[in-house]
Amino acid sequence: MSLPNYLSKKGYKKKKLTLTKTSHFKTSAKINGIKGSFIVDTGASNTCIDMSLIEMFNLIPEKSDTKAAGAGATDMETQISKKNTIKIGKWKSKKTNLVIFDLSHVNKALTDHGSKPVHGIIGADILQKGDAVIDYKSTLLFLK
Repeated sequence: MSLPNYLSKKGYKKKKLTLTKTSHFKTSAKINGIKGSFIVDTGASNTCIDMSLIEMFNLIPEKSDTKAAGAGATDMETQISKKNTIKIGKWKSKKTNLVIFDLSHVNKALTDHGSKPVHGIIGADILQKGDAVIDYKSTLLFLK
């Protein structure tokens, strides 16, 4: 039995992933009902949205003392938005906290390598919540 068939029988929902030119997996997701493009990053502790998209995704930002780091940038100011809904394919989570910060350095790295920019990052918080399995062979993300 293939991994996709096994996970489907165990109640997992599957979502197709696309491999970018930078070898990152990318997928679409809906934040508060608004569709966006996201990198799936197992090394990112939190799911993040670019600060320029607060209004687009209907986020309510609150002050955060947490500093963000990643993709060569460090000590970046963040905000948090609580009680958001995220939907990845047929999998859905309510009351999700999202970190808001400047993702321009991430998008610059993507566009410098010929990939399209993203709205945010699906991080380990959501992957853990959904008991995620990534099938690299079939480029599928499974969430339960």
